[in-house]
Amino acid sequence: MCGIVGYVGSRRLVPVVLGGLKRLEYRGYDSAGIVFLQDGKLEKYRSEGKLQNLEKHMEDALSAPSHIGLGHTRWATHGAPTTANAHPHSDCTGELVVVHNGIIENYHSLRNELIEKGHTFASETDTEVLAHLIEEYLDDDLRAAVTKALTRVEGSYALGVLWTGMPDTLIAARNHSPLVLGIHEEEGGFMASDIPPLLPYTDQVIFLDDEELAVLKADSHTIYSLKTGKEVGKEVKTISWNAAMAEKGGYRHFMLKEIYEQPQAIIDTVSGRINPETGSVDLPEMNLSDDDLQNIDRIFLVACGTSWHAALVAKYWIERWAGIPVEVDIASEFRYRKLLINERVLTVAISQSGETADTLAGIRLAKDLGSKIVTICNVVGSTMTREAHGTVYTHAGPEIGVASTKAFTSQLAALFLFTLFLAERKGTMAQDQRLLLGKELIHLAKVIEEILPSLQEEIKELIEKFYDSRDFLFVGRGLNFPIALEGALKLKEISYIHAEGYASGELKHGPIALIDKDMPIVGLTPKDAVYQKSISNVEEIKARQGRLILIGTEGDGQLKTITDDILYLPEVHEELNPILYTIPAQLLAYEIAYRRGCDVDQPRNLAKSVTVE
Repeated sequence: MCGIVGYVGSRRLVPVVLGGLKRLEYRGYDSAGIVFLQDGKLEKYRSEGKLQNLEKHMEDALSAPSHIGLGHTRWATHGAPTTANAHPHSDCTGELVVVHNGIIENYHSLRNELIEKGHTFASETDTEVLAHLIEEYLDDDLRAAVTKALTRVEGSYALGVLWTGMPDTLIAARNHSPLVLGIHEEEGGFMASDIPPLLPYTDQVIFLDDEELAVLKADSHTIYSLKTGKEVGKEVKTISWNAAMAEKGGYRHFMLKEIYEQPQAIIDTVSGRINPETGSVDLPEMNLSDDDLQNIDRIFLVACGTSWHAALVAKYWIERWAGIPVEVDIASEFRYRKLLINERVLTVAISQSGETADTLAGIRLAKDLGSKIVTICNVVGSTMTREAHGTVYTHAGPEIGVASTKAFTSQLAALFLFTLFLAERKGTMAQDQRLLLGKELIHLAKVIEEILPSLQEEIKELIEKFYDSRDFLFVGRGLNFPIALEGALKLKEISYIHAEGYASGELKHGPIALIDKDMPIVGLTPKDAVYQKSISNVEEIKARQGRLILIGTEGDGQLKTITDDILYLPEVHEELNPILYTIPAQLLAYEIAYRRGCDVDQPRNLAKSVTVE
């Protein structure tokens, strides 16, 4: 969840690393630090809070002539978010430093062992154990010392190491925590937790796999297996993103920019994958044969947070159109029960980053039980895509705001394509139906693009009545029930208002007791197969004086008899309502959070890529 940036090359170190850390702020953090080598000595700067605090602290060092160093943003796990606990951490000599993402599970026993050997600790963190453990094994070969130290470690790590004894070298290592190298013949060598810090300098990257170590110099990189110690050949990948894609582009926040990027993200996800003349769907990286697909008895969809809501929508689609039973699991619970999985089960992991620890652990277990694995993901070359049998990429581009927006709608678009793909291979959908739904999906992007500006203005005005509320309910039925969950999640995570999503029909089984004149309720009421049921439910809310905000279909006059607060959306094919009705839910959360003065892009306690369990 934290961020690592490292550099060795011809450029001045501090601007490269500090700029890289800023591009990782979306991951969430509570302290930061930078270390660089200058005149044979390590210069270390650390600060709690945001990067601006660190930047002020090291004003005199911004133009330092150093060309090698490391930076880190920390999200606290072991020890409070203080300067003393901020990375980098040093060994006893002060000549070796470590930055680390992940959790060292056996740090307590290692720490006690090292203390008995005379090591002195200056922090409460598990990370500092790594610095002292490497020191314990260090002679004149840093790679050998790091390799030996990591044989003692249990847990997850993405690691950056710098030692004055090898002043031209950085060591990088990973296990269950993402780390990517950037390669440029003239600029030098880079390492980072994610791609955005690399984009201003290179599009050539290498994704480290678990239990791999890299020796990084300005003019070379060598990668070794931590298991065998042997050199490993790695493919250099070209990233199609550019630096501008990760900038705000004139928008107030990344989240707002990414809301407006959704039409293009949907088009990019769909383009080239569905034939507009025949409705045939081609997913070239699926890597499952027709025989594999015919042998599927059940599908498990495994995901966390917003991706789990996408999975809930996909369950309706797949069961209706492909005729395959679907189970949806929260990844953090998936592997802690008796899983009835075998070779006739397809497990589909959904993750924006492809590095979500809980989801990754779940698919590894399913794979061990014989299941084929498909990953729906936004990051080319991420761990989940490498470990899956097949992949459906979402092509949303970098998503910087912590609250997922375009990644979610892109996941829905990809899952809808996946449904059409399965239905075509299983023969459960007529060609004309598939062609119609494919065209409707492509058309939806244009609909969203056209309504976004006016919808945002309507919501700006609407929220003046509701932005200071303490609680919200979101309700929906059928395909829109998961969107009620997603709307509530968006509101609570960026505005800090308590919000819950419910199936409309469940209100009478308890939650209706909460409703009074002070409770705002967002009702999703499109003209669909369950419309009349939805109307009955919101009438029940009105009868109890609930403050209703209805989101419904243009021209639906009945809604005006229930409330004055209505957001009308164009009529689209009802199978695609979940994607369309996500848009006002996102904007509602955004405008309320902005009106309340919240940190929209970096809400407290949250991180973009959750790489710890």
